[in-house]
Amino acid sequence: MPTARAFGVSSPTARFAPITIPRRDPGPTDVAFAIHHCGLCHSDLHTARGEWAGTAYPCVPGHELVGVVTAVGAKVTRFAVGDRVGVGCMVDSCRTCGACQAGLEQYCETHGTVFTYNSPDAHLPGHRTYGGYSTAIVVDEAFVLRMPANLDLAAAAPLLCAGITTYSPLRTWGAGPGTRVGVVGLGGLGHMAVKLAHAMGAHTTLFTTSAGKVADGQRLGADRVVVSKDAAAMADVRPEFDLIIDTVAAAHNLDAYLQLLRRDGTLCVVGAPPTPHPSPNTGLLIFGRRRLAGSLIGGLPETQAMLDFCGAHGIVSDIERIGPDDLDRAYDRMVASDVKYRFVLDLPQ
Repeated sequence: MPTARAFGVSSPTARFAPITIPRRDPGPTDVAFAIHHCGLCHSDLHTARGEWAGTAYPCVPGHELVGVVTAVGAKVTRFAVGDRVGVGCMVDSCRTCGACQAGLEQYCETHGTVFTYNSPDAHLPGHRTYGGYSTAIVVDEAFVLRMPANLDLAAAAPLLCAGITTYSPLRTWGAGPGTRVGVVGLGGLGHMAVKLAHAMGAHTTLFTTSAGKVADGQRLGADRVVVSKDAAAMADVRPEFDLIIDTVAAAHNLDAYLQLLRRDGTLCVVGAPPTPHPSPNTGLLIFGRRRLAGSLIGGLPETQAMLDFCGAHGIVSDIERIGPDDLDRAYDRMVASDVKYRFVLDLPQ
């Protein structure tokens, strides 16, 4: 059985260490590729440190992985050796339910999507899936994505989670010229939401708790930046937004943003805090026919469309590249919000 070098944790409190993990032999429809880079998502941290229930150890996180194809199965038609490819949050689903048939594999209705790490691995009984903090992976071609040739591969890696997580609600709720979009939080997700909303032509407002991020928000494309800790500044904002995307991964009061929606506006939550948000004031929903919604990444067709959009507009993530020895320090800095705006792990070749 093939193996790959990886970097994982053996318990919620363990430090990252090199381990050897199994990878399957490529089947007829499989694509094997060398992983060159993998983004670090806050979901990785929650899983590796046991903050979300159900982590199986050893755990090898990583669902923003990009690299170069090394082998393809006999029935593979979409990829060839040497292609630049990526894999996001999913590596399989039932493919037959209504959601999968609609290209919404992230909402698989049969057994749920098979995530890139910490899901039962049907190909390797007794193992969970192992993610992108590793040197190689084998994935069915249906779940492999083509990376635009003009984008820096390392900086494009976070598009596979942070990019699609914000692109999908922007497209779902019609962001574009003539619309007003708000973005709450300027982290890994938030900075992508600002870039994408701006590129789509929406008037974009960033809400941040940090006055030190005002200039960065403007640089990334925000037409307006509001420091949400400033009560006077928040009071000056009218109920004008068609869509507000809340990217914050910590529990907070949603009412401050619900009341800024215009009639029929939507507050879409994409950040996943370890504890629930306080219950919102239902009156803010009823009076104004406002919606509180959520969104989970995107399906395969939409993810490829997002990558193509980013290629056409030259959009990548703002990153800081690290090596395997820096993983624990990077996780500590993620907790402290000390990264602009995504760590990307360089894998040894």
